[in-house]
This record gives sequence, structure tokens and C-alpha cells, in this order.
Amino acid sequence: DADQCAEDIDACHVDAICHNSPASYKCTCKSGYTGDGKHCEDIDECEIEYNGGCVHECNNIPGNYRCLCHDGFMLAHDGHNCLDMDECEFNNGGCQHVCVNTMGSYECRCKQGFFLSDNQHTCIHRSVEGLSCMNRDHGCAHICKESPKGGVACECRPGFELARNQRGCTLTCNHGNGGCQHSCEDADLGPICRCHQKFTLHSDGKSCIERDEAAAETSDSNATSLADVDKRVKRRLLMETCAVNNGGCDRTCKDTSTGVHCSCPVGFTLQPDGKACKDIDECVFSNGGCDQFCRNTIGSFECNCRKGFKLLSDERSCQDIDECHFERTCDHTCVNFPGGFECVCNKGYTLYGLAHCGDIDECSINNGGCEHTCENTVGGFECHCHAGYKLQWNKKDCIEAEGIAAAKAPSKPTLNCSKQEGNDCCFLTCQSQVHIFSGSEDSYTVTCGIPLICFGRGRRNESRLDSTSIPRIKTTATFKSSSGKCNLNRSQEKLKEGLNAALSDRKAPYTENVQFSFVSLRCSSASKKLRSRHGRKAGEEEGSSIMAEFELEMNLEEVTESCDLGCVRKRSEKRLRKTIRTLRKSIHREQFHVRFAGMEYELSKKVSKPLDLPEQCGTGQVVVDKKCVSCSTGSYHDGEQGRCILCPPGTYQDEEGQLSCEACPGPEIPGILRPAGARNISECGGQCPPGQYSHDGFLTCQPCPLGSFQPEMGRTSCFPCGGNLVTKHVGALSFQDCETKVQCSPGHYYNTSTHRCIRCPTGTYQLEFGQNYCVACPGNTTTDFDGSTNITQCKNRHCGGELGDFTGYIESPNYPGNYPANIECTWTINPPPKRRILIVVPEIYLPIEDECGDYLVMRKSSSSNSVTTYETCQTYERPIAFTSRSKRLWIQFKSNEGNSGKGFQVPYVTYDEDYQELIEDIVRDGRLYASENHQEILKDKKLMRALFDVLAHPQNYFKYTAQESREMFPKSFIRFLRSKVLRFLRP
Repeated sequence: DADQCAEDIDACHVDAICHNSPASYKCTCKSGYTGDGKHCEDIDECEIEYNGGCVHECNNIPGNYRCLCHDGFMLAHDGHNCLDMDECEFNNGGCQHVCVNTMGSYECRCKQGFFLSDNQHTCIHRSVEGLSCMNRDHGCAHICKESPKGGVACECRPGFELARNQRGCTLTCNHGNGGCQHSCEDADLGPICRCHQKFTLHSDGKSCIERDEAAAETSDSNATSLADVDKRVKRRLLMETCAVNNGGCDRTCKDTSTGVHCSCPVGFTLQPDGKACKDIDECVFSNGGCDQFCRNTIGSFECNCRKGFKLLSDERSCQDIDECHFERTCDHTCVNFPGGFECVCNKGYTLYGLAHCGDIDECSINNGGCEHTCENTVGGFECHCHAGYKLQWNKKDCIEAEGIAAAKAPSKPTLNCSKQEGNDCCFLTCQSQVHIFSGSEDSYTVTCGIPLICFGRGRRNESRLDSTSIPRIKTTATFKSSSGKCNLNRSQEKLKEGLNAALSDRKAPYTENVQFSFVSLRCSSASKKLRSRHGRKAGEEEGSSIMAEFELEMNLEEVTESCDLGCVRKRSEKRLRKTIRTLRKSIHREQFHVRFAGMEYELSKKVSKPLDLPEQCGTGQVVVDKKCVSCSTGSYHDGEQGRCILCPPGTYQDEEGQLSCEACPGPEIPGILRPAGARNISECGGQCPPGQYSHDGFLTCQPCPLGSFQPEMGRTSCFPCGGNLVTKHVGALSFQDCETKVQCSPGHYYNTSTHRCIRCPTGTYQLEFGQNYCVACPGNTTTDFDGSTNITQCKNRHCGGELGDFTGYIESPNYPGNYPANIECTWTINPPPKRRILIVVPEIYLPIEDECGDYLVMRKSSSSNSVTTYETCQTYERPIAFTSRSKRLWIQFKSNEGNSGKGFQVPYVTYDEDYQELIEDIVRDGRLYASENHQEILKDKKLMRALFDVLAHPQNYFKYTAQESREMFPKSFIRFLRSKVLRFLRP
């Protein structure tokens, strides 16, 4: 006998089970299917057994079924009944004051002296006098609106209907299933509750209780009398059968030739007794297939993600949220990583308020390390010397200007122009002090040489400039290029040979040969739309413009008795204008090139985008993982090889995205190996280490004597402790090595005159023990009080103003860092005609106190009696959305002198007032906030943008495909929004 079942040669249906027998085999349909075994069809359990035994919704699936509950209910342990969900257990239901649970829903209530705002969650102070809707006796059960003619007009929240007295509100089945546990039917006097056939209505008229078996049998009008059937049926009824007590099965019962067969719905498993059903804890097995967190529920389970991740549409996988794609995440550079992000500031700036970048006042930190005076600049600082001195190579120490051989001056940028085949050809040669700054797409800036130093406040009292300064002529010019985008590219080989020949040919007929002190070239790209003769658009032409800045030193040797300094200036300016005219011709004919680092470059060029590259990278950048990345410090971009190369020994580069490296200062010292890839002068090698000095800052060095210290490399002197203080040893590294009379704690500095610890003044801080200075707060920030100990206490106090017409943010100062104490901010929103305001508060963090300390209020005007839309003085982590009760909004945030918190970032949008009814229907419905998934939508900045698009312009709902909607929003949210929009647009 062949085993057809084992050899898979049977004719059984795919949804049948094959039973082998000695002579043949038998096919039996699986549980949940019906047929002869060779043909099996799914049994729709939802069409039989009173909706599959489900009291709310039954969802048929192949071979089984699943019961679902309405919003506000959860599945019972039997997998069929639905029980009320207590929304008040989680975060107080989102209610600001009191949450009261009801069957299928909940409602918020306010403490005495407050009334519930239109959003049905937050509370507003009642006024004894003033507009009637702000008065405690307005008489509306739910929502009060001021009518144009005076008086009040009452409205009801979603799921309620306005009563005949125009004040009260009548519950309907559309809100919380009408308060019914099972089924609800609307009637004139309110909802009528009914129960599933296996349940009976409780005396409260809302709840349902399970009938006992005896009552169930006697109440069944279709029950068969044993006296009315024949003996064969009597014998069958005495046996175990599905007709009696459901065959003893907890759920589904099926009569078979071998007796009854019990089965369970999806999410439950049959117990060893073959009768009972038990919930399956899916999370025990492979974490339910969830990427991160798995939470078991009755008959099912749900996956959740850690903070910084979002659940994908498969409801299993978690994807990192790339916060760097959000607006307003970081001031400068945002670095995303799994589960979070980090803000990074440019050189010369420091981070404050978690996301903002402020200029570092280096001069507040030990005078910037300057021997004489220090001047802070945006993104940097400069040291200056007293009259008769000049800066040493390290740009910090000062040496006498006379009697000492000056270091070799860096070569100046030189502009050479010559006639080649009748055309002007110009090239700018830069041998040192070259800097490349990549701007936005298709733009960059090249600087060459040293700009004229603007003398700051610290030098204004000097009677004259030092003797080494030479008057300069400064001019700017803009040049247009006929074609090509800004792209610093290597010149073509043939053109390079011509340039090299021109440079080496001493007899070349130069029309111009000018040495500048400083040159800046800023290239910006633009697309010009072209039109045909008939006015139709013919295409786009790429062009670029070059903004040039030149600084030219005047030749003092030209000053004579007949031509004074003013005369020489005029002559120099005339020559400079002629040079610019020649340069303009060469740029127009694409005959202008820049030569530095021994290579020639074209400033703009038409480029064909390679198919294998994501984009044309900017100057000094390479492609890494399909992204353009600037060459790091300590390296430069080699245009010939198209890659980043470490700076060779004896050179350094302290900026990103550069095309060459700068020569290290000082002589080569035998036995001292200079490393490759130096990122600053200090890494060049051969310099005096901290705690030591020499006459030029290079080896050989000697330690700082007692009573002095030096924290930096390559210095020619040491700083005195001051106040006749001595150090514990020679070679001291910082002021902390000076033996002070008292040890100052963080938040203080040591005064060497009084030998006392002084609290750091407001706007400064000190993190360390035993220092003799306080660090100035970055940028436009300051501290709340004196004696601050950390940069986190530096806060930006800027806030308030008139906000945009269509969209914007109401943001506490210094957000997402803590807001300042004792601050008052005022904003106003004045929408365009026929538009109203929608506001979403994702979360707000204010210190919780018995009485309001810090508060946020939104009302019609500054008058305390004007119509109030929203007010709060406490932390509120659950999101809330609401419409403004007035046409315009006056918004105020105020903190007291003792509090601080994270605050808030509240987006708003204005929408067409024709959709007022729809928008209010959406934001007032508690289902919008019913689940954690819905709440996360209101906190997700990317989804909020799409949500605002639909809320502000409901017709845009149809521009999102079903696939896009599924990927963006959970199914429950799509169902909720679709029902609202369709009911409004298709009444």
C-alpha cells in the first residue's frame, strides 16, 4: 500500500488534511473550512453564530475570524466581548484638571473657577464680568460662542446634538457608542442600548451581562423539544453535540463523525481539555516579530518603538527618525544617529540651548592667550600688540618691531593679464594664505592673502597706527559669466600648458601685473530662463556671477613733493579701474583662471553630471556613500586624483574643504620629525610644549619660572600669576598651579588684587575650580543670575513679535534648552481675510506648582477679559489641537524669577474659514487623541506638515494616494480622518 499522503500524490485541497488508510486515503477540510475534502471553502463565521459571537465587529479571515471593538473599548479575555477602556488611567486622559471615565469614552471637567475650553481638555479662568462666554453664567452645556449681534450661541462637541432649548447637548451613538457596551440605536430621547444574544441588559441600561445556561435555553424560541423528535434524534442529543451547551466549547463548535470539535479565534489557543480557549502571549515567541518592544493584548499584540524611532506600516519594524530632516533642528550642522541626533557648531562657535550656536568670546578665556590685547570677532578673535611691537608667527606673542629681523612675509596674490591670440587672458596666482569656503549648492568663496585688520574698541584710543601699517585701497566689483555654474575645476591640459608657458616666459607681454594684499572671489550660480521668439519657454541657461573684493597697498615710494599721498591714491585707483576692466573682459571670454597649490583652476564651468554620481560635489568635497563630504582638517583635496590627501610633513590645514595646506612656521630642527596630517600649527611639531617657552617659541625651550605659567604650545613668554603669587613648581601649565590664598569654587574667579573669590557676573560662567577669569556666554545669550557654573545656564532671551500670515511657530526663548527666568514674551497672529487659526500643542513643559508661576495664554487681546482660547501653567505631555476662538490671537508667555523649564514649540496654521465646521469637528473629537499612535502623529514634525496640509486645505486629502497614507499614518487614524472629510465634502 502506497502512502499517498506522505508522497504528496493525493487529491486533497490545499486547505484539507490527508488521512492515509490501508487501501486508500481520506480528505477532511481543515477547521474553519467546509467541503468534501477535495474542494474546501472558507466558512464565514461572521455570517453565522450571531456575528461570530462578536459583540461589536467581526472580521472574517481565511480559516478563522477575529473580533474587534469600537474606539473606547478593549477585547475581553473570551476574545468576543468588549469592555470599556478607562482612558483616565493614562496621563489623566489628557485632561488638564479632572478626568471622568464613561462607557466607551471619557470627559474632562474643570475645578471651581474654571470652565472647559473648546478643545474639551484644557481649562480657562472664569471671569465675573466681561464678555458673556467668559462669564460663569453663559448657560451652554458644552461650547459657547459669541454671536455677532451680542449674546451667546451654544454648540456641542462631536457625537452630541444641540437640544431644543439651544443650550443643552444630547448624546448620540456617534460618541462613545452612545454609552452602550454592545449595540446602540439612536432615538428621539437619546440612545437605546441593546445586548448581544448571549447577553442581557444590566439594570443600568448600558452594561451587558452574560446569561446563565438555563436562561439561554428557555429563552431560545427555536429550541427543539425532546418529545417532538424520533428516538434516533433523542440518542444523538444525549450524546455530546454542538446543539447542547455549544458542545462544551468555549468558542466555535463543529460536529464531526468522531464527535464535537472545538476551535478558537485568532489570538487564542485550545487548551489540553479540548474545550477552553486561552489568549496567546505572542510576545513570548520571537518577541512577536517586533523589532523593539512587544506588548501583549487580549487576542492580539502590538509593537512599539523606543524614543527616536517610529513604527513602520508593517506594524512590526522600527525605523530611526532622522531628526536632521526636520526644520529648525540645529543652527549649524546636524548629525543623525540611531535613536537621536547631535548638533555641531562651526569653528569659533559653541553649542547652547541643545541646538543653537553662538560665537565664542575667546578673549574672555585668559585674554585669548594674547600677550597684549585681544579683540573678539564673529567666529574667531585677533591678538594685537602695543605701539612699537608686532605679532610673532604664533599670532599671540608680541616682539619689538625694530631691531629684529622680520620673518619672511608671505607672498602676495598676483594678478597677471596678457594678450593671447588677441584676447585678454588673466590668472590670479596665490602661493599662501588660501582659504576655500563652500556655500550653498553651486557657490563658494576663495580668499587669498591677509585682509586689512579693522581696529576694535581696544585700539581706538591709540593716536596713530603702528609704523608697519601701509594705506590700502579697497574696492569691489561684480563680474557676470555668460555660461557655466560655479565649480572650481582643474583647467584643461592644453590650457594648463599655455598658462605654465606664460608664467615661465619672462618676455610675455603683460598688459597688467598687479600685486594685491588681499583678494576675495565669491562665485554664485543662477539659471536664466530663455524664451523663443513666440514667447514660449525654450529652456534654461546656466550662468554665474563673481563678486570680487580687492585690497591694494599704496606704493609710498611714489609720494613726491609734486604728488602727495592723495595724488598717489588717485593714480593707484585709476590703475586699479583699468585692471578691473581687463579682468572683466577675460572673465566674459572665459579666460580667467586661478593658480594655487601649483595647479590651475577655472572658477565656473559647464559640467555634465556623471550617471554614477548623485550630484556634482562642491569645492573641496568628495563622494562618500553617495553623499558629498568635505575633506577634513589635516588634509586637502587633490583635484587631479579627485580625493582627499593628508597634508605632507611640514604643512598643516585647520579648515575643512581646502585645496592646499599651509607651511608650518619655524625652522626644521634636526632629530624632530614633523608629522603628516597636521590639523593646526600646534601639531606641526618642534614647538615648545605647554609650561615652557623660548625666544621664538621653538626648541630648545626652558620652563616657565616660579610665579608664571603657560597653557599653550609654541610661546615666547609665560603669563605671570599676579598679586605676588608663586607657583608650586617651575613649568606651571595654568593659573590653577598658582598658590592662591583661597580656593575658588566653580561660578567664581580669583581676584589677584584683593585675593578674594568673586562671583562670576551675569552673562558669564566658570566650570572649573581655582580660575582667575569667567567665560563670557556665547552669542547673544546671558545667564539668569550671577555665579553661573555651566554654559547650559547661558540662555537666549529673544522672543515675541508678529508672526506670519499662514504658518509659523510660537516658541519659548532658548528652546529646546530651558527658557530664562523672569522673561515676558508677546506674539500676535493676524490671519489674512477669511482665514482662521489652528494650533497644535505637541507638548509643553512648565514647572508644576500649587499656584501658577510660569504660564502661557492665548486670547483675543491683551485685556484679561477678552475671549481666551488657551491657557496653561503646567507640564502637558499629551498633545492637543484646537482652533482659535477669536479671529486674531494675542499670545503671552511669562516666567517668574525662580523657575525654568524646557518650554514649548507650538506650530500653527491658518485655514479657509469655509472649513471651520470640519476642522472643529476633527480637533474636538476625543478619538484624535485616543491612542498613543495618534498622539505620536501630533508630535512628529514631518507628519504634522502633511496633517496641516489636509487640515488647512481638506481637498488636498485626495492628492495623497492610499499607499502614501498607509505609510504615513496608522489605519485607525486614516479611518478617523476619512470619515470626517468625506462626510463634510460629500454630505
